[in-house]
Amino acid sequence: MLVAGFPAGSLGANCYLVAPAAGEQCVIIDPGEDAVPGVEDAVREHGLQPVAILLTHGHVDHTMSVVPVCGDYGVPAYIHPGDREMLTDPQKWLGIAPGTKVFGQSKFVEPSDVKELTDGVVLNLAGLEITVDHTPGHTKGSVTFRTPEQQDIPQVLYTGDLLFAGAVGRWDLPGGDRDELLASLARVCLPLPDETVVLSGHGPQTTIGRERATNPFLTEAAPLSVKPRGL
Repeated sequence: MLVAGFPAGSLGANCYLVAPAAGEQCVIIDPGEDAVPGVEDAVREHGLQPVAILLTHGHVDHTMSVVPVCGDYGVPAYIHPGDREMLTDPQKWLGIAPGTKVFGQSKFVEPSDVKELTDGVVLNLAGLEITVDHTPGHTKGSVTFRTPEQQDIPQVLYTGDLLFAGAVGRWDLPGGDRDELLASLARVCLPLPDETVVLSGHGPQTTIGRERATNPFLTEAAPLSVKPRGL
């Protein structure tokens, strides 16, 4: 599996292009502020053919470039319905006045083709099997994306702003909830094997095992965890 990732924009939101291998179709996860050049570079370098954009949540630092990237490649964008409103009204969900400029822009529109995600759905896109889990807490419509273990390649979890190396996403913006975030960590992250690779919305790569051992929020969430789901 090929994963090409880069931090984009002033907040360094990670954008990922995921494909079975170079020269094949791919999905793009979270094209945020100023992500277009990085997407173009990765597509060209690896000979990729984008087929969809997947959004972990609706905050504008993760979605700012969704319209131009969808337009450039003629692909749909996938988002949970709980966050879809953020595509056209990000100011409301950042707790700022309507019409305020965000990254130099005050008016926002949806891509022409938006598809809504549901909890537990398995997407078959670009030759990949991608499991979607609804993980509210950072936002009402936050989700994670998970690809299964393949031969010598471990399972990969794209966490957006749910889980970072040593930290978690903030819950103090509209739609955030600390208890929901801890419950999402317990339900989705803690049951996964230690070797699961975590590629988050900001910051470096980590693993579930490392976070289980060192992340205080996973320690706090542990009493809420449920039995692993046949992984």
